Amino acid sequence: MVTVDDTGFGTLLSGLLQRAHEVAPEEWGAELTGAAQRIGVDEVRVLLAEVQQARLVPLPGDAADSPGRDAVAVDGTPAGAAYRSVSLRLSERDDRITIWLPLLDGGERIGVMEVATHRIDPDLLARCRALADVTALTLASKARSCDDLSRLVRGRPMSTAAELVWAFLPPRTVGTAEVTSSAVLEPAYEVGGDAFDHTLMGHHLHLVLVDAMGHDLASGLAAAVALAGCRAARRAGADLAEIVKTVDEALYEWVPDRHATAVFADLDVRSGQFSWANCGHPPPRLIRARRVVTGALEREAELPLGLGPAYGGRPRSVHSTRLEPGDRVLIHTDGAIDSRAENAENGDTFGEERLTEYVVHATAAGDPAPEVLRRLVCAVLAHRHGRLDDDATFLLAEWHPGR
Repeated sequence: MVTVDDTGFGTLLSGLLQRAHEVAPEEWGAELTGAAQRIGVDEVRVLLAEVQQARLVPLPGDAADSPGRDAVAVDGTPAGAAYRSVSLRLSERDDRITIWLPLLDGGERIGVMEVATHRIDPDLLARCRALADVTALTLASKARSCDDLSRLVRGRPMSTAAELVWAFLPPRTVGTAEVTSSAVLEPAYEVGGDAFDHTLMGHHLHLVLVDAMGHDLASGLAAAVALAGCRAARRAGADLAEIVKTVDEALYEWVPDRHATAVFADLDVRSGQFSWANCGHPPPRLIRARRVVTGALEREAELPLGLGPAYGGRPRSVHSTRLEPGDRVLIHTDGAIDSRAENAENGDTFGEERLTEYVVHATAAGDPAPEVLRRLVCAVLAHRHGRLDDDATFLLAEWHPGR
């Protein structure tokens, strides 16, 4: 096989990027396979994470169409290890080398690229990484306008209420070299009133977690209105107090029969100054040096949002503290801790203590924030044998300057 040199690879990559604008998602596998073979790779396939992040499913149109090349589990497989750790994994058997490279859209894990070859060297590995980056960016871009990709990563149909909520959600993970925020939401296919938002603006990370009353389409509408109000105010330059006021008024005006609890927060990435407003929600938890700092982010409770004149027009309180490098802030909805064990005679709930212990232990093990939450949701679902009575949503933000 004749492979390309550095100049030829640049031309190859440029052509692949151009084709990315034109091909449908199901055609990307063939484009990628052709490019991979030209750099000396025998076989390549793309595995995308399902919504609940339990399996990686093959992208049609590439080597995944071969007999026996089915979806693989995220837990207990080399491909899953690459996804979980966001790092390369490699195995060698006879004269065949298999490499798994994580596919990332910014900080968001979207899947894994599997490469099979008979040789490996730094140059080939660098080229494979470049192909993985192009693939991730291409598929992330096309996912916004192609239902085929949405259907591929769903294990079953989604309810109308869940469809409404997911349409408003940002990527599950955002971040930079200084800060990371990751979130998960269950039950993914029937979620009703929970929603989250996180975004970077200048040197600030903005966080929002909302829990609207109920578990139906109206609850999803209330959550969507809350996120829309938050974004409208934030993008107009509002501070936290103004954002809370805008969301409060929007809920009362547009869904007056529904209220919501929420946490709104802002982290100055340069200084570590953390500000937050808590509207009737479980308090955030500060995890520092592998332990929970008891009471660090607990303040006097305030009423939920959407009550209108019943609240009396009083301004909401905005609190502030200074984080230390490496600190993590965990925000969750009450469904995360109130979930009761299936058929438990004593009504055992997952509980605040179990929740925080799980996050602390995963943090101590060195898991990245997205993986901490993925494993945490697995634990909550196992506690309930896969069935939740209420939405359970987690948001974990980590400040890691100079990491």
